[in-house]
Amino acid sequence: MISQFRRARHSVTDLKIHLVCVTKYRQSVFTADGLELIETSFREVAKKMDFQILEFNGEENHVHALIEYPPKLSVSQIVNALKGVSSRRYGQAGLPKPHKESLWSPSYFAIAVGGAPLEVLKEYIRNQEKPS
Repeated sequence: MISQFRRARHSVTDLKIHLVCVTKYRQSVFTADGLELIETSFREVAKKMDFQILEFNGEENHVHALIEYPPKLSVSQIVNALKGVSSRRYGQAGLPKPHKESLWSPSYFAIAVGGAPLEVLKEYIRNQEKPS
């Protein structure tokens, strides 16, 4: 599979994470309409902050997002913006939150994804020619 790299003035990157966000107290509050609103909110934030939601899905108490982002953003910046905006929009829509003020648990799971397996990269680095 050919990867599309993000090209900027001083960098070429391919940064992707799998993000999982859970509701406060892991309560089941999401319906199909609620998940659609969360996805729309996530995509609006992504557009404003210059990152991409490559894939999105969820269940009654959590959501998954595959995100490609530039090196100028940190994972915590992305998560804070996604959770903040989506929680606000969710409340404005009159949808039920698990806690009077909070939709999301303060924690999240994020893991770097994509590229070659570690063993392939290690082998590639080991096999580089040393200068004579």
